[in-house]
Amino acid sequence: MMTNAAARARRGLAPRWAARLALVVGAAAVVVLLLFAGLRSLLLVAVALAGLVIAAAGVWWALARTGPARALAVLLACAAPIAVVVLYAVAGLLWVALGSLALWMLAVTCGRAALAGVRGPATARERSVAAPRRPFLIMNPRSGGGKVGAFHLEEKAKALGAQVVVLDPDHRQDVAALARRAADEGADLLGVAGGDGTQALVAGVAAERGLPFLVISAGTRNHFALDLGLDRDDPSRCLDALTDGVELRIDLGCIGDRIFVNNASFGAYATIVQSPAYRDDKARTALQLLPDLLTHHSGPRLTVRARGTATVIEAPQAVLVSNNPYGTDDPAGLGRRERLDSGVLGVLGIKVDNAAQAAGMLRGKHSPGLASLTAQDVVVDADAPSVPVGVDGEALVLPTPVHCRIEPRALRVRVPRHRPGVTRARPPMNWRRVGQLARTMGRTAVGHHHG
Repeated sequence: MMTNAAARARRGLAPRWAARLALVVGAAAVVVLLLFAGLRSLLLVAVALAGLVIAAAGVWWALARTGPARALAVLLACAAPIAVVVLYAVAGLLWVALGSLALWMLAVTCGRAALAGVRGPATARERSVAAPRRPFLIMNPRSGGGKVGAFHLEEKAKALGAQVVVLDPDHRQDVAALARRAADEGADLLGVAGGDGTQALVAGVAAERGLPFLVISAGTRNHFALDLGLDRDDPSRCLDALTDGVELRIDLGCIGDRIFVNNASFGAYATIVQSPAYRDDKARTALQLLPDLLTHHSGPRLTVRARGTATVIEAPQAVLVSNNPYGTDDPAGLGRRERLDSGVLGVLGIKVDNAAQAAGMLRGKHSPGLASLTAQDVVVDADAPSVPVGVDGEALVLPTPVHCRIEPRALRVRVPRHRPGVTRARPPMNWRRVGQLARTMGRTAVGHHHG
């Protein structure tokens, strides 16, 4: 039988060889350029970078301008990458560039796989709990295009002993009041089948009363359910938590006296969603309002301060304050949170005032136009008595200054014991760390094995 030390050694082999493969393939990408393009390889790289910068500037002008200027900017953004490809083809180096690019992408993929293989667990600690005796569930029949009816959630929940209230689509109801009344009458679990905004309202009541909370992924996007590792394709699977569930302790975000489970947005996006025309034509409304918002000709001027730090974000066009930080190093990971129990808010501020700064956004988290930080308390102020805010998808207007804070481990969440789990975002690429893994992990694993 394999010992624990031997098992750890075996697990260490995969990241080590992935790191070595990343270094070999990365070197091959460089060799292909130098071998087949010689000194022209430097020109290949310079032309590609120039094309990216011009395309990024074109996108900025397209968003920040109107009329003929916007049309020319769109043309520029599309023409830049095409021109790069044409130049490569005329020089007879297109296949070299594509081959080197493919090798480099493979090297980065292997490097990230190696780094991901040595990360620690990200999920919140779970504990086994007894099944609830009097669960109370609120269901919105309109959420997610009618998932409550399509998956027969009401019938399945009642069969498991839950009391269910299905909201009347034609009359607005106070879901927080419904949840408080149920708690007063002896409910020992509160749950929601609906969107994230409704989830947040009832989660606040559950935290206030110290009751477990059940998330049923019946909304449209189900961001909260995604970050809890729940099944978003079949919301009825969430009901398994009523019979075979485990409990997680997670954080809650607070904006004023309101709870949010995902985020609160300020600035351009929050202003756009306030427009009455937004729901009927999102794209056109955004394109009409963005130029003035991005150039500071309209909308409040924001100032963001993280308490306990000297960090101040002045005049950002957009700010996102999230219940735990979102991933920013990987575009595929943006919008995902690996943890919901880190005890801090995530803050993202975007400030782009010209095309040069827009091009600088290609540097990702290192861009001067992107501010990323964490804090337990954040204050968003403005040169106006109130500001539009999007809170878990709900459009609000709040008086300034707006105070956001984190309530660590405030919510008891009941989830099924068997669930898909959280899909972790890829770690940022770090060639130095990859090199260290390739050189040292083998010796470390062998040392553990013989020890």
